[in-house]
Amino acid sequence: MMCARVWRALKPLGTGGRPPAWRRACSRAAASRLDLSGIYPPIATPFTAKEDVDYQKLEENLQKYGTIPFKGLVVQGSNGEYPYLTEEEQVDVVRTVRRSLPADKLLMAGSGCESTRATVQLTERMAAAGADAVLVVTPCFYKGKMDGRALVQHFTKVADSSPVPVVLYNVPANTALELPLDAVVHLSQHPNIVGLKDSGGDITRIGLIVHKTQTQDFQVLAGSAGFLMAAYCVGAVGGVCALANVLGRELCELERLCVSGRWEEARVLQQRLIEPNAAVTRKLGVPALKQAMEWFGYHGGACRSPLQPLTEAETQQLRGEFSSNGWL
Repeated sequence: MMCARVWRALKPLGTGGRPPAWRRACSRAAASRLDLSGIYPPIATPFTAKEDVDYQKLEENLQKYGTIPFKGLVVQGSNGEYPYLTEEEQVDVVRTVRRSLPADKLLMAGSGCESTRATVQLTERMAAAGADAVLVVTPCFYKGKMDGRALVQHFTKVADSSPVPVVLYNVPANTALELPLDAVVHLSQHPNIVGLKDSGGDITRIGLIVHKTQTQDFQVLAGSAGFLMAAYCVGAVGGVCALANVLGRELCELERLCVSGRWEEARVLQQRLIEPNAAVTRKLGVPALKQAMEWFGYHGGACRSPLQPLTEAETQQLRGEFSSNGWL
């Protein structure tokens, strides 16, 4: 049980000593271990022609995802265009997903904001809307001041008050900020911080985090399909993968192969996923993910402004990355 984990004083890192009360989070959310293992698509947000959230298309996507053996869904992650949604929209989308999602599927909701106060408040709202856990990204606007001390204090205060377990979110491609390894190790001791989604792609870092947190009840999720097999090799328990919005069954199959130790088959499948994954993430981004979703029978559609649709040349590039690997 997570409540049995030892929470060491944070005074050396400047938080003023032992947290006053993680008891509420412990009693309400962490009475038993939350198993994060498995594959999660960070779902996209469909919009109407007027850029309103299209809840009907969202629910149709959810029905299709319900036929795939995902562990759960991540809502209001980077691929959900969460920075472009109002707080009310963010919460409403989580509430909508919870209504459609079977009770045995885990709902992880993004609740990270720039200030600690806002993150605490949004975390509470996400929990009330039905989130089983929250995914909290590193604040980064004042990234020059976001050192280990500041980040440990931020995540500690959020976890102290959160009604549900907290998953740390490291995504340096978007934040231009790496959550320091020492801070992750320190935070892993908190009874209400259950894991980390790491999208940086540094396998040595992921392996070291797993190694240094092995005495804690702490779980690491790969943040991209491109290095999912490698992450499993060094001890990750699953992945939050943009490509799962498009090739969800295939990523669940890769998980199955890795978990069962069928590494040669896993290697072949992993290699076919690398280029499509790169195309819908670091190369062409969310507009490409949404375009690919359309090709595979999901509602992707346009992004909310100022994100722009793909050019014709980019669309052809995207199609090539999928077709050359046998997916189209």
